[in-house]
Amino acid sequence: MATRYRFRVEEFERAFRDVPRVELLRGEVYQMSPIGPKHFLAAMRLDHMLKEALQGKALVAVQSPLHLSEDSEPEPDLLVLQPPLERYEGRLPRPEDVLLLVEVADTSLEFDREVKLPLYAEAGIPEVWLVNLKENLLEVYREPREGRYRSIRLLSPSEPVSPLAFPEISLPWAPSP
Repeated sequence: MATRYRFRVEEFERAFRDVPRVELLRGEVYQMSPIGPKHFLAAMRLDHMLKEALQGKALVAVQSPLHLSEDSEPEPDLLVLQPPLERYEGRLPRPEDVLLLVEVADTSLEFDREVKLPLYAEAGIPEVWLVNLKENLLEVYREPREGRYRSIRLLSPSEPVSPLAFPEISLPWAPSP
């Protein structure tokens, strides 16, 4: 009979240090889906817009690890973090550092909704944007409570979005038609 082994973050970081595109979620190691052209472009576009709009107000990290708990270390597509940069010297970002988390999803859409979103809600991440490439929608999740997001908004490409932490900023999340 095979024995299932669950990792803690320290073990995961040692064992998978040189393995590309893996995440630790609830003690299990997942190989992330390959990034296709649509995913790449959507993530790069949002990265550029967020960095430009939030310059001097927040830090934007691309595909960086997030220390959620002792058994979970995902790598979201984008993290909008509290400054200053020196805050992260010698450590990875934690939930209390995150102002906004962005996942871009095509083939990973159901996995992101069913596995990652509950983890983010449990950790108290205040806002998650799920760029739904399948339906060309932005799913905005807010108000984490008891492992779920209580507020969910769906935005079409023509509707701009404002980050919860920066309501004065309005961003076009998708290219103009």
